[in-house]
Amino acid sequence: MTITSNGYQSGFGNEFATEAVTGALPVGRNSPQRVAHGLYAEQISGTAFTAPRHANRRSWLYRIRPAAMHGAFAACAGASRFHNEFDDAPISPDQLRWSPLPMPAEGVDFVDGLFTMAGNGSPASQNGVGIHVYAANRDMRGRWFYDADGELLIVPQQGRLHIETELGVLDVEPQEIAVIPRGIRFAVTLPDGEARGYVCENFGAMLRLPDLGPIGSNGLANPRDFLAPNAAYEDVEGDFELVAKFQGHLWRADIGHSPIDVVAWHGNYAPYKYDLRLFNTIGSISYDHPDPSIFLVLHSPSDTAGTSNMDFVIFPPRWLVAQDTFRPPWFHRNIASEFMGLVHGAYDAKAEGFVPGGASLHNSMTGHGPDAATFEKASAADLSKPDVIRDTMAFMFETRAVIRPTKQALDAAHRQRDYQACWAGLQKHFDAGR
Repeated sequence: MTITSNGYQSGFGNEFATEAVTGALPVGRNSPQRVAHGLYAEQISGTAFTAPRHANRRSWLYRIRPAAMHGAFAACAGASRFHNEFDDAPISPDQLRWSPLPMPAEGVDFVDGLFTMAGNGSPASQNGVGIHVYAANRDMRGRWFYDADGELLIVPQQGRLHIETELGVLDVEPQEIAVIPRGIRFAVTLPDGEARGYVCENFGAMLRLPDLGPIGSNGLANPRDFLAPNAAYEDVEGDFELVAKFQGHLWRADIGHSPIDVVAWHGNYAPYKYDLRLFNTIGSISYDHPDPSIFLVLHSPSDTAGTSNMDFVIFPPRWLVAQDTFRPPWFHRNIASEFMGLVHGAYDAKAEGFVPGGASLHNSMTGHGPDAATFEKASAADLSKPDVIRDTMAFMFETRAVIRPTKQALDAAHRQRDYQACWAGLQKHFDAGR
């Protein structure tokens, strides 16, 4: 059965409280001797018990059966395209780009449709990321999944996702994102019959909103626009399957009931969604193209101040008005590494080849920037008029460590092996006497 959305609660990292059955939430205590309606009390912690109060994430769940009730786990049969094997091929400093992942010919659900592109770090080291794409055309029925290795940042590109989690329902469409915390069980159905998109698996510190500094108290992604689900549950028994990702590998166990059986919960460890179209873009109104950090939505901090384990940056519709300035992103080389995707429209630094559903990877100190056609157009633009960029949504997963492409991504038929040719048309204009 499909659980319908029971609405949302607004705010980022709030202490939420919600119940699908009146009186299910205890009053004044978290784990009473007997929970109302015969429920079980269970806590899920996303941070250490002793983490500072402002950073501590945990929720209390009041559920029909404890999460401990399932059969023994066994390794999933067959090779999976969803893994954390980032050292299975030599890595070069080449610029890399891919066309969209093709839709499967046979029925494939969200989990089986995940294809690992690249990553760094590991779940064991508790730092780094896994970067994946997905293409699916079948609902998850009688099957649930959780990731013990990291939280999942899901970026749909084509097709809506109906995500039923232990704590409630997220309905997510392209140009929205969903974040599923580590360990939360969920299933995905496809209202449009098929779906494609991107996933960043964060092994490091939990995603959070960046500090605004000199920007002030408003701007970028506003906390009130993040939505967590209200409690919604199902009480269903049967021969079902629970799939877990643990230390880079997939495991399965029989489970005799739906784990989406949390009748009430309170806390601040919860899945959430955000509409990228609500992002309040900041930009230059005088000269020069600012660093892309002004487009930061969420980040996972590292142990080095000012340097993230992972940044999630978007390039939404906006006005470019800077004077005497090359307005598109300039040519650059970064200490960081960048994996880009395109959800919708066109990206202003590439004329062609980078299409919705596609991806590119520019690793540490690898030069990149606008292609020849974009450079020539921007160099001759009339800067007395604003350039209004409409109908677009690109994004970037940026990390401090080198992003290592997997062998399957390097060997993929949809990899664009002529990507470097986009810069071949750049002309030499130097004239010392001019």
